[in-house]
Amino acid sequence: MAKPNKKGPIKTIMIFCAKCRAPLYKYRKGGKGALVKCFVERIVEDHTNKQCECPNCQSTFARETIIRGTPAYKMIGGKVMAK
Repeated sequence: MAKPNKKGPIKTIMIFCAKCRAPLYKYRKGGKGALVKCFVERIVEDHTNKQCECPNCQSTFARETIIRGTPAYKMIGGKVMAK
């Protein structure tokens, strides 16, 4: 399978914790669907101290995985919101 485009889309979104509304990532997202996964190379700003854990309420919002040979975070449903 093909790897995702490294440069990626231009449009950025902010990803927040659904529980405490703390900012988690600024991410270059492609398409208009739901946020299912985040490729690590597309994260512009990282506000987390520990991977996949909210810095404010310490809840786990994603799981580390490899998708198409590239490191990514698979989001847990309902744990994050994007604007």
